[in-house]
Amino acid sequence: MNATGHDERLRRWRMVLGGGEADGTGHAPAGTDAAMDGALTALYGQGPRPSGGRDRSAGLGGSAPSVARWLGDIRTYFPSSVVQVMQRDAIDRLGLATLLMEPEMLEAVEADVHLVGTLLSLHKAMPETTKETARAVVRKVVEDVEKRLATRTRATLTGALDRSARISRPRHRDIDWDRTIRANLKNYLPEHRTVVPERLIGYGRAARTVKKDVVLCIDQSGSMAASVVYASVFGAVLASMRSLATRLVVFDTAVVDLTDRLDDPVDVLFGTQLGGGTDINRALAYCQSRITRPADTVVVLISDLYEGGIRDEMLKRVAAMKAAGVQFVALLALSDEGAPAYDREHAAALAALGAPAFACTPDLFPEVMAAAIEKRPLPRPDTAAPL
Repeated sequence: MNATGHDERLRRWRMVLGGGEADGTGHAPAGTDAAMDGALTALYGQGPRPSGGRDRSAGLGGSAPSVARWLGDIRTYFPSSVVQVMQRDAIDRLGLATLLMEPEMLEAVEADVHLVGTLLSLHKAMPETTKETARAVVRKVVEDVEKRLATRTRATLTGALDRSARISRPRHRDIDWDRTIRANLKNYLPEHRTVVPERLIGYGRAARTVKKDVVLCIDQSGSMAASVVYASVFGAVLASMRSLATRLVVFDTAVVDLTDRLDDPVDVLFGTQLGGGTDINRALAYCQSRITRPADTVVVLISDLYEGGIRDEMLKRVAAMKAAGVQFVALLALSDEGAPAYDREHAAALAALGAPAFACTPDLFPEVMAAAIEKRPLPRPDTAAPL
């Protein structure tokens, strides 16, 4: 290795190890490296916490100006994805949540789904001067998420709704020629180079009536923050489709129906209250009472399944809905993080009822809903083809 390569290797190791006698590199950062090192040390540096407890802390203290400068520094020196992780760590490790109740702090942070979850949990305690800024931050994230997911969700579900409405005696304009040809290949006449369509397959005519009912039942306990954000956005997208009748219900130990706010997912989010206990049985009882067309209804329970209510009653309700023809989907999370902590016993009990519970990414959710609408096996993250 030449001298330049050796120096670069030492530089990188010094940035990883963070300095001090133990790093052994003998390399002193300068310029931009020194600024990056300072920002990292402020968050991850060694030292006792001012309040005692954890061993690692930062040099930010409780000063709003110093935090604002630090937020500006990390946005200068690190990419957005890294900034979001560092902000999250600062909130968790340093107790900076209270500073997010100051408008100038909110204007300085990099907004993401996790920050929205934190703001929603703090909303009731926020001063009035901060609430409008918090709402603007939440709206920006919601609009970004909706822009990323809405078009594909509508296209995927519109296709599923059309396929689920196929008829066997279609009018000419409603014939699904691709499927009709495939279904009649055995009737191919080589001498005429044609297929005799013995059986026609068609789409149901585009109707203005509601084809399917969807109920989103969302656990709003603190651990489900990202899922609440994504589910609210999806709820608004589904509600915008005339062929779906969408209901959105959130719950902890109480049940709140937010269906009347679905025209604006930000209103839905500010109608939630993250934290508290969990009573899945009570929530499912409410949803069950609102089902009028079980054979045309999809119920999506989004919960880590840590039930604080009556477990046996919860399972009986799921069994009763499925027996009536309801398509029941159980998602342990609707987020980018993968499999969360969840109650494995309850997940196994749901699977035994024919309702397997699994975590779902936002990108996979449209395909999961399409499968539920068409009453075919649900794509699981471990078996589904990339979308």
